[in-house]
Amino acid sequence: MTAVPGTVAVLGGGRMGAGIAQSFATAGSCVTVVESGAEAAAAALERIGASLRRAEERGLVREPAGRVLERLTAVPSVDALDPATELVVEAVPEDAGLKARLLRAAEEVVDASAVLATNTSSLSVTDLAAALRRPERFLGLHFFNPVPASALVEIVVAPDSADRVVQAARGWTAALGKQDVVVKDSPGFASSRLGLALGLEAIRMVEEGVATPEAIDDAMRLGYKHPMGPLRLTDLVGLDVRLAIAEYLHTTLGDRFAPPRLLRDKVARGELGRKTGQGFYPW
Repeated sequence: MTAVPGTVAVLGGGRMGAGIAQSFATAGSCVTVVESGAEAAAAALERIGASLRRAEERGLVREPAGRVLERLTAVPSVDALDPATELVVEAVPEDAGLKARLLRAAEEVVDASAVLATNTSSLSVTDLAAALRRPERFLGLHFFNPVPASALVEIVVAPDSADRVVQAARGWTAALGKQDVVVKDSPGFASSRLGLALGLEAIRMVEEGVATPEAIDDAMRLGYKHPMGPLRLTDLVGLDVRLAIAEYLHTTLGDRFAPPRLLRDKVARGELGRKTGQGFYPW
């Protein structure tokens, strides 16, 4: 069985970046998290440490949390990365310009053999690849929230992604104990496109007074065996994240992904879901 990379860098230490870093470190990788500034870098390590301690209390990790943390470091700049890093995963907010700048900077630091990946949930992997000198070593690794507990990684293949890179990514996904699905780069890939279509329609139903969020979610959970309903999932993902993806897919795929007014209004009021304490549900 393929092992995880010996050395991994994660660009961004927010919820997704921290989860990706935790998953690789738990599986045996030495992981460096890049955050802008020493304070943010320290906060990222604390976020991962807290998550690991909770996992240890629940018996979900094979090693003590402290031992896993010994494989984690945080640095305030891409320039501080080890050139021998085998995998770089970008996990910053859904801003194409920011992602491209960080990936370009990482490419200048790491060796030519390193694989670069983006965790974007909807942006064009092909467009991001165009910012790199060697796009053949780049692809999408779309992890799901919460990363340590999620079973899925969506591997997004751009036209220039080398087959060896795709196969390496599949091996690493299996070594993390997760299942891959391989998809061709297209707006929203498979998961975000289908998940958003369901979520937007659920929001429209609330907007039109068809049913309450609880009733809509129960219908999908009990009737269709979804683990949670589309509105609770929207709260978990973040309404601002869902809005950003909807705006992108509206631009690229047409009016069926037009964001409902209710979604725009909630984001404008700061009702972003679990992270702010209020979305379609109180948290």
